[in-house]
Amino acid sequence: MTATNSTGFDLSRLERIGEHIERNYIGPRKIAGCQIAIARHGVQAYSGAFGSMDLERNKPMRDDAIFRIYSMTKPITSVALMMLYERGYFQLNDPVSRYVPSWKDHRVWVSGEGEDMVTERPRRPATFRDVLSHAAGLTYGGGLPGVGIQHPIDKVYRALKIRSSDTTDTMVEFMDKLAEVPLRYHPGERWMYSLATDVCGALVEIISGRPFADFLREEIFEPLGMVDTAFHVAPDKVDRFCANYQRGPDKALKLIDDPQTSNYTRDAAFKSGGGGLTGTTADYMRFCEMLRRGGELDGVRILGPRTLEMMHMNHLPGGKDLTQLAIGSFSETANEGVGFGLGFASTQGVVETGGLGVGDYYWGGAASTIFWVDPKEDMTMVFMTQLMPSGTFNFRGQLKNLVYSAIVD
Repeated sequence: MTATNSTGFDLSRLERIGEHIERNYIGPRKIAGCQIAIARHGVQAYSGAFGSMDLERNKPMRDDAIFRIYSMTKPITSVALMMLYERGYFQLNDPVSRYVPSWKDHRVWVSGEGEDMVTERPRRPATFRDVLSHAAGLTYGGGLPGVGIQHPIDKVYRALKIRSSDTTDTMVEFMDKLAEVPLRYHPGERWMYSLATDVCGALVEIISGRPFADFLREEIFEPLGMVDTAFHVAPDKVDRFCANYQRGPDKALKLIDDPQTSNYTRDAAFKSGGGGLTGTTADYMRFCEMLRRGGELDGVRILGPRTLEMMHMNHLPGGKDLTQLAIGSFSETANEGVGFGLGFASTQGVVETGGLGVGDYYWGGAASTIFWVDPKEDMTMVFMTQLMPSGTFNFRGQLKNLVYSAIVD
């Protein structure tokens, strides 16, 4: 465990992080293990590895452990699509149907279900901005953790087997199926956590003419030195792959994905831009540092600084927050005082959120992984663990209290 004075942190206060994790989570076995990395002004301020990466095999947490990052894939996918924006392939307000003609046929749900479902034409087509900001009218098809079928259109998702676990759909087939499902609301008028970032991944492939996984590897992972980030864990890396757990009704940890037999040890046919990646804390910190530095790291530029600044602005209409626009209670953020940009949530007000870090932007993953980038404090933070679902404990809120209260410059 390391910490440095040059970053403006009080060292003794930073040590509270490890004490908190050990006392409240590792000791009582609420999680198997975790990693935390914090940097400020580009200098590592704190790093810690706690507990176990695999309780069944009694394996201590390794510094180079590989995690399922699930929805922390979304910011990476959004960056990839905005790289194509910078190359002039589309404008944010262009309709997605410019590249996917079937999306011209979208309808919007009004009432009813099945044969009695009433729909209408959208007031305007779904745009690139809409899919980047979860405002396109899509849903997750009832596929969120712990959520069953909540709405009549979710039955359509299931009937068409959109993003089912055994899907072999191509990106074009996936997009064409989505064109058959009525939208939950008129594009741009509400916000709902959804398959929108899977759409962004499909658009990267369709527009670039390159397999989505190849685009990420060649344009982001290799240039940034993210050597362990991929859609599956290679055979020679499985020994570093963490087990994934769920907290049972008895509050005991239950193994739900064994690293030796996990689907992530096999190359999936469909590469999910919304949640398919695995990777290490070190790799994701490199991605976050690229964001903090305005799109560049170690002489490699991924995005222009003005593009990135636009991405973490609040793109919700009228500057509203998620309490005013969100449909559904599940996402990787709270709603109060939170805006949403092009792939990131952002803190709009300290008073409204009741937490520190105004202006930071962030997201998380289904196995309780989180990150944030704070331009004002010039800081990045990555937290990795493997506990589903992500709402089990408020790691983000607790870590924000611990981290921000340790800044003393």
